Amino acid sequence: MAIKFTEKYLGSFIRPEEMSAIREETVAASRTLTGRTGAGSDFLGWLDLPATYDKKEVARIAAAAEKIKKTCDVFIVIGIGGSYLGARAAIEFLHGNYYNNKKKDTPDIYFVGKDISSSHLQDILSVCEGKDICLNVISKSGTTTEPAIAFRIFRDLLVKKYGDGAKDRIFVTTDKARGALRTQVNEIGYESFVVDDDIGGRYSVLSAVGLLPIAVSGADINAMLEGAAKARADFAGEDFEHNDCLRYAALRNILYRKGKSVEILAVNDPALTLTCEWWKQLFGESEGKDGKGIYPSSATYSTDLHSIGQFIQQGERVMFETVLNVNCEDGFTIPTDPQNADGLNFLAGKSVNTVNQKAFMGTVMAHTDGGVPNIVIELNGRTEADFGYLVYFFEKACGVSGYLLGVNPFDQPGVEAYKKNMFALLNKPGYEDKKAELEARIAKLD
Repeated sequence: MAIKFTEKYLGSFIRPEEMSAIREETVAASRTLTGRTGAGSDFLGWLDLPATYDKKEVARIAAAAEKIKKTCDVFIVIGIGGSYLGARAAIEFLHGNYYNNKKKDTPDIYFVGKDISSSHLQDILSVCEGKDICLNVISKSGTTTEPAIAFRIFRDLLVKKYGDGAKDRIFVTTDKARGALRTQVNEIGYESFVVDDDIGGRYSVLSAVGLLPIAVSGADINAMLEGAAKARADFAGEDFEHNDCLRYAALRNILYRKGKSVEILAVNDPALTLTCEWWKQLFGESEGKDGKGIYPSSATYSTDLHSIGQFIQQGERVMFETVLNVNCEDGFTIPTDPQNADGLNFLAGKSVNTVNQKAFMGTVMAHTDGGVPNIVIELNGRTEADFGYLVYFFEKACGVSGYLLGVNPFDQPGVEAYKKNMFALLNKPGYEDKKAELEARIAKLD
């Protein structure tokens, strides 16, 4: 368990003296983070979580997961943004894209409340027909539109199906003292878990927010926290030359200052596609403000080399790549074809992973030749500990990078803009003036 971080493909893009020049700035940003003296310091509970988490609470989460596994065929997770991305990323990282088809002793897991699509809701409802169901609704306030709509629908489904027994199949992860969901917990008696006040959604995967769904998938959440604890220890301190977390933050900011305003997180295993989605929220919501920020994008190779690969190779030179290279040898080999009809007998006897690794190397070389800097992070496993380690690495690097950029990495004021417009157009009380303004603007467009 661990990651192997390399800068060796950046030689033609970043000079050693540039890293030396940003050293003190990066160490200062790290001190701001770990010393809790910067903007957003009220939301740094994740920093020490792997070492200070409540073991009794994690045991209670594991016990709830066992109950869910024994009593349902379908587990519905209701949440949006950080309330679902981390858990889904972990489940696919560990079990692959086909968890629901592969699993044996655990329920199907579906994620809703992450959009406002009636067809998506209807699809999941159809999957639930004739099945035993449990659900976990995750929302600090309980009033976020997308998950609140989904919770109404699925709560009503469970009440119609199980009557008073529905309350034993509904698990709530919410604020410890206030909010619409906490009120329902107190009135109805749902089993509940706490969304920590000092951990923002995009940093919450290793808390109760992510751990319950992850545990329901059969994962060892204690091992995941142990992996994060190792990363916390490995990336503590201010040794800039040997702290990969600090160096990643520094490299990103040097490239940004050179005009590289897009970062592509590229992975070579589809099991990490949702890890990319989690990462995009982490960095996009943390850094994209005050007219600043590196735009986070992602690609899954080699699939996307046959789609956006052309643009990456020869398009506008505004991007760099951080490549997660999963190098796990599983002995799955390519057979021989006596007729060699496809001309691939030169690959016969080689493992599929060997081919994937050569594709990785060929891609890194091609893209760097094409003017795209590449930072490479190699993983030699896809275990719970590996996921916990990787999550903590990115979380800390993001905090340091945000302070280097000069923004608050722990707020998201821009998220409210669309909500205010939507509420006004839907006639929510208190938005009458905004409604009139928007409708007047829309009328001028017709």
